[in-house]
Amino acid sequence: MKTVIMKTLLYLGLWCWVLGRGTRAMSVEEKTKTRDQILEMFDHAYGSYMKYAYPADELMPLSCRGRVRGQEPNRGDIDDSLGKFSLTLIDTLDTLVVLNKLEEFEEAVRKTVRDVKLDNDVVVSVFETNIRVLGGLLGAHVMADLLRERGERMQWYRDELLHMARDLGHRLLPAFNTTSGLPYPRVNLRYGVLNPLSRTGTESDTCTACAGTMILEFAALSRLSGESVFEEHARKALDVLWEKRQRGSDLVGTVINIHSGDWVRRDSGVGAGIDSYYEYLMKAYILLGDSVYLERFNTHYSAIMKYISQPPLLLSVHMHNPTVSVRSWMDSLLAFFPGLQVLRGDLKPAIETHEMLYQVTKQHKFLPEAFTTEFRVHWGQHPLRPEFAESTYFLYKATGDPYYLKVGQSIVEKLNEHARVPCGFAAVQDVRTGTHEDRMDSFFLAEMFKYLYLLFSEKSHLPFDIDDYIFTTEAHLLPVSLSTTQPSCQGNSTEVHTAPEDDLFTYSCPSAQTLFPNNPSFAKTIRDSYKYLTGVGRPHQVSPVRGIELPLHDNGMEPVEFLKSMGISLTPLNEAAGGAGSGEQQDSTGQKGVYRVKLIAEVSQTPEEEEVVPLVVQVISPPFLGRVVLTAGPAKFGMDLTKQEHGVKGRIVKSAPYSACGPIENAAALRGHIALALRGDCMFAAKARRLQEAGVIGVIFIDHREGSSSEETPLFQMVGDGGSTSDITVPLVFLFSREGATLTAALEEHQNVDVLLLPKERELGQDKAEKAMGVNIQIRLAKEGELQDGEGKSTTIQLVLEPGEEEEEEEEGRRTGGEGGALAGHCTPTVGGDQDPPHPCTDRQTETTNEQPPPPGPSPSDPESDP
Repeated sequence: MKTVIMKTLLYLGLWCWVLGRGTRAMSVEEKTKTRDQILEMFDHAYGSYMKYAYPADELMPLSCRGRVRGQEPNRGDIDDSLGKFSLTLIDTLDTLVVLNKLEEFEEAVRKTVRDVKLDNDVVVSVFETNIRVLGGLLGAHVMADLLRERGERMQWYRDELLHMARDLGHRLLPAFNTTSGLPYPRVNLRYGVLNPLSRTGTESDTCTACAGTMILEFAALSRLSGESVFEEHARKALDVLWEKRQRGSDLVGTVINIHSGDWVRRDSGVGAGIDSYYEYLMKAYILLGDSVYLERFNTHYSAIMKYISQPPLLLSVHMHNPTVSVRSWMDSLLAFFPGLQVLRGDLKPAIETHEMLYQVTKQHKFLPEAFTTEFRVHWGQHPLRPEFAESTYFLYKATGDPYYLKVGQSIVEKLNEHARVPCGFAAVQDVRTGTHEDRMDSFFLAEMFKYLYLLFSEKSHLPFDIDDYIFTTEAHLLPVSLSTTQPSCQGNSTEVHTAPEDDLFTYSCPSAQTLFPNNPSFAKTIRDSYKYLTGVGRPHQVSPVRGIELPLHDNGMEPVEFLKSMGISLTPLNEAAGGAGSGEQQDSTGQKGVYRVKLIAEVSQTPEEEEVVPLVVQVISPPFLGRVVLTAGPAKFGMDLTKQEHGVKGRIVKSAPYSACGPIENAAALRGHIALALRGDCMFAAKARRLQEAGVIGVIFIDHREGSSSEETPLFQMVGDGGSTSDITVPLVFLFSREGATLTAALEEHQNVDVLLLPKERELGQDKAEKAMGVNIQIRLAKEGELQDGEGKSTTIQLVLEPGEEEEEEEEGRRTGGEGGALAGHCTPTVGGDQDPPHPCTDRQTETTNEQPPPPGPSPSDPESDP
């Protein structure tokens, strides 16, 4: 019996070692501690919103107040998610149930029913309102109905949240009133789209994800309310996108015209602009049971894996020519894709891409909003996005690998260390500097805490079976039973263009046993290939050293120190070779008292940062007269100001609309002047084209992010829209909001303001620093008196070395006196032939040239000095 027990323990130990090889399994106590920490963080974030912000849409965690649309500076399209409907509260409702905060949930539902109004004269994003508010109301209704049926809570509830969801659905429907069936990107909650009072309806384009991320919420609303109109419209939009795919590649573009169905931007990837379109095709099959959605997803997925996936990278390509990458950077929204691949059952690329993303977070603390294929920062913002935590959760569910618990722990630690503030959690304005932005988006509470809590929870910790629900893209919970409770919408007969080859997971959810047959360390073997992808954590390796050797006698140390001062490292030969610890210097040939000169050239692994040439906007009209100089960033397209000798001068005029994303209303006033335009709502290139057509001679873009400045945020180069920008010829510069506020304040006060756009190094009134004269010193080893032709006619430093003992005996007969010995180890300045006798180099080094050394100043590599 004792032997059996010992064998059993041994087998269990071996099994645990294999399962967690390289990653120690997390104990129950550790998981409980982390789970409690996540609950405390949620309480801090949600409590801060309710205390300082409710009933406002969002919390401003640095200001400790709520963000109300129209009462804070306009941030452009970011504000389109705000509809004066207590956004954060609605987005958080079902999170309260997942975290077992049932009392708080019931109180929050009461507040929602009592306080939230949807009949607001506000223009909102159809996409954001659908996934955050409609999805939030539906998820909360499902949870409230579940608790009511159990008879413990919510006995007063009479489907009020479902009625609100139906009301909101009808307010979104006018957006679908287009010839194609693709929805407008924005809608007025009170007046719709075409009403003269709506202040919208002029847009012609929408993103693929914006049109293709409606089916889960709209279909759920139809099946819960009995009104099929919602599902019909969402299905129609998906049908159009499917029909408009590029038939040769089976890829879709990023932006499409809602009237004609023509592609406006043809770049194709899995990140921003497309991401949740693919997600909703897969999840629509899971939620609704309609195989057409799965067939379409599988067709797209085959194309993605053929053209876009370059493990571990996911690169955007041209939909018509998918072998060509359109950019060298990736955006953080693609971090959801490994989680979607888990649902598809394609674990290997999911693990590879997730590991790449984890290495990027280790390098930059968070995922930058965009990063290059060399894993450098492209856009430094991090608005506390949850997609990486989402994929981490799904990979842990699929593999059971404790490694992903460690990844989750690192997310928790970094949020607490780098994002937590007294009134909540603040977005990171730039991961390179760690500066904060005064925003805490509602998705932080809706998604981040949900996925983190589930990652460290067992099924027994949850008030319901999580496997009975599907997550929307905003992590709201919809029951998979909807596929059986209501018949599917009629008329979905779109044929699949080319059916992909079926595999094991084409029509089924993946099984962990099938994925990892008797090999629980499968995930680790894949991850190890990408462990040091970004260079972080790599063991130190000795860099290769190149050397040249020169004999130097060890008695005269002045030349040794002189060479050291010039950056030449001197190492005794036995040390350079890792020699024995003998106190006597001896080279490989047995010669004593010999040093070897080694020029050390270490190969640096530091990646070269893309150089951003700083520009300036210099205000030259009275009363400023050039004294106001604002640091500006350049663009990768338009006129190159570095090639304009005198820059571009003009009077500044505000564009109307200020965003320059619609028809220009003040073209006559702008003609011949430099336009001011606010960042946001559309691409820089689109703004530049409209303003150039209006006749401007330059454009100054001003950041819409409140409080940003060039002192706190590194400059970046504005990029185009993925297509050709050769048609844009006017100069374009970018000012952060603080610098932009200085310029707009000057315009409001003085009306006529002239500025000069030019490189920073050529700003007017800048004192030209006198260029320091360099001294080229050549060292040639020669015997005394051996001068080459011409050396006696110019300033020359000679290094005359005393021969060693062996050479001294051989040269004795040729010496004419002892002067050579007296000069050993000294520099001999020789100027013409009529100068004073030579002096020691310690007395005359500075007398060999007329130029004085330049005054001390900041190093060119000093981050505090001007570039």
